[in-house]
Amino acid sequence: MKRAKQTSESIELGILLALSGGFMDAYSYLARGQVFANAQTGNMLLFGVNLARGQFQHALHYLCPVLAFGLGIFLAEFVHFQKIQKVHWRQVTLLIEIIILFGVGYISFKQNLLANSLTSFACGLQVQAFRKIHGKGYATTMCIGNLRTGTHEMCNYLCTKKVQHLQSGLLYYSIILTFIIGAILGNFCIQIFSAKAIWISVLLLIISFILMFIDREKDEAFQ
Repeated sequence: MKRAKQTSESIELGILLALSGGFMDAYSYLARGQVFANAQTGNMLLFGVNLARGQFQHALHYLCPVLAFGLGIFLAEFVHFQKIQKVHWRQVTLLIEIIILFGVGYISFKQNLLANSLTSFACGLQVQAFRKIHGKGYATTMCIGNLRTGTHEMCNYLCTKKVQHLQSGLLYYSIILTFIIGAILGNFCIQIFSAKAIWISVLLLIISFILMFIDREKDEAFQ
């Protein structure tokens, strides 16, 4: 598979962001009251279930992250339209995400609603800003779309024997595996670092932020 010209669409960045995505979901679910940071379908389901049972206070814990996720998507698009010159707009969204998640590490377990809403807000930023890998649509904060597309590509490979479909399918499955590894890492880190475990995700995002300063098109011109 050819090397991506833009770092924002590179496999390296995709892996780092998927690790962070899996980590954030594990963190919010295991450490912050079994609420999903990324899987908003699950939050919507649990919101509806608690609403039907009359558990309105508990339902709020699932509704707020959904709304925050939507606001994160909105902010990412707003930053995109600002036409920032000195840095890439995706770097700006990453920087905002880093600051938010760093702050989450200081929030006590008595304020899980706030912590989960901020984490979901950060996830909304990420899912909107980073939507392609090697020119193909993907997600770093959830797996269902990647699973559908990866399986579709593998089916195409079996029918056509074209190697590009095999490569594409394996790429999507690799992102899913990376997400799972991020969740496993999150589980272990929570046991050691408690609320501040989210700073591991911050570290992954800082590496991603630095990686995006690499101008691939310029580098290739000198090769």
